[in-house]
Amino acid sequence: MENAALTIVKTLQTTGYEAYYAGGCVRDRLRGVEPKDFDIATSARPDEILKLYPKGDRIGEHFGVILVRHRGIHFEIATFREDGVYRDGRHPDSVTYSTSEVDARRRDFTINGMFYDPVAERLLDFVGGEKDLKAGLIRAIGNPQERFEEDYLRMLRAVRFATLFGFAIDPLTWSSIQSIAPKISQISPERVREELDQIWTNPNRLEGFDLLVASGLMEAILPEIMRLQGCEQPPQWHPEGDVFVHTRLMLSLLGSDASLPLVLSVLFHDIAKPATQTYDSVDNRIRFSGHDKLGAEMAEQILRRLRYSNAVISAVISGVAHHMQFKDVQKMRTATLKRFMARDHFSNELELHRVDCLGGSGNLENHHFLLEKEREFDGEPIVPKRFINGSDLLSKGVPGGPGLGDLLTEIQDLQLDGSLTSREEALTWLENRLSPQADSKNTG
Repeated sequence: MENAALTIVKTLQTTGYEAYYAGGCVRDRLRGVEPKDFDIATSARPDEILKLYPKGDRIGEHFGVILVRHRGIHFEIATFREDGVYRDGRHPDSVTYSTSEVDARRRDFTINGMFYDPVAERLLDFVGGEKDLKAGLIRAIGNPQERFEEDYLRMLRAVRFATLFGFAIDPLTWSSIQSIAPKISQISPERVREELDQIWTNPNRLEGFDLLVASGLMEAILPEIMRLQGCEQPPQWHPEGDVFVHTRLMLSLLGSDASLPLVLSVLFHDIAKPATQTYDSVDNRIRFSGHDKLGAEMAEQILRRLRYSNAVISAVISGVAHHMQFKDVQKMRTATLKRFMARDHFSNELELHRVDCLGGSGNLENHHFLLEKEREFDGEPIVPKRFINGSDLLSKGVPGGPGLGDLLTEIQDLQLDGSLTSREEALTWLENRLSPQADSKNTG
């Protein structure tokens, strides 16, 4: 990829224009990390870029950006510019073509405001980005308040970069975020979600969570999380503290490779506890009856608000809806347990249960029981192909309708429990079940 980017820079330079690597790729190279992509900034105007690359895409021409495909890779080539007024808190109303230094000073953070000339092998740093990079500091370029008022999404980007790199946020930059955090609500849900997802899927997600809370961004984006604060729980089951403390502790216990649906399931598994909290004076205990069911509904509302895919929503609401059933697994009949373990999102839900236990009572007895059952059922489908299907029942004269489905479930339960071990045994059982004698016994 870099060889292709270098070729573009050389082409622009030999034609008489300034051209450099820009932004994140420069930052990552200095960090010793291979860039995921290379953006190029140049003094060439869009029409001049298109003369060199006539197949370039004009999609960003209004902002001086041309998308060029070279050696099968897409590169953004942007003309040095100065931005006009930002009236929508996201995009400038106009741009004016300018110099590399002016272009650097209109960018978001110092660590993203550097250029690198790969031909001359020199860094162009007009904003002190190299110093801040070495110091591990996220600092807005120029006046932080102005940078964030230009584009409110930059507040979330500051938290994301601090999370991903383990950097601190400059105090003046931080206070500016806190002062206007509610304005993040003016950004489209899709863009907010994209930033959050990069925080949630990073191993340092707990730091990101804390920064979102302390900055006020969590209140603006996910106020339901903040309502967990002060929601007390039964101390005998939750000695760690309130629901917010419990949720935060669970985040800290997740593995570094935790999937996005799993992280979101942790965040929302107890989201309905404040709404369902009651006090039982008879046994002197706090209760949250139905918080799993209501929580699944609330989680779906939140995820749809943030424009998540149906696949993510399905996985998360399954985790929230089923998380209380894990306490009963040792009481389930074998057929019920097998169906429970065969569900699509069981592996995520088992991990949710593990960190739920560790973030509370610490009792992993049910988790260990399920791990043992996974070993016991290993090597064959937990829910194998049915011995008897609907066509078999219809051929035996069983009428269609709910009764047919109930009978199929009854037979499959016996198969899963091990009472029926072959199709032949199942057919024999069915003959007996449908015999007049059986009918008289059932109705007698």
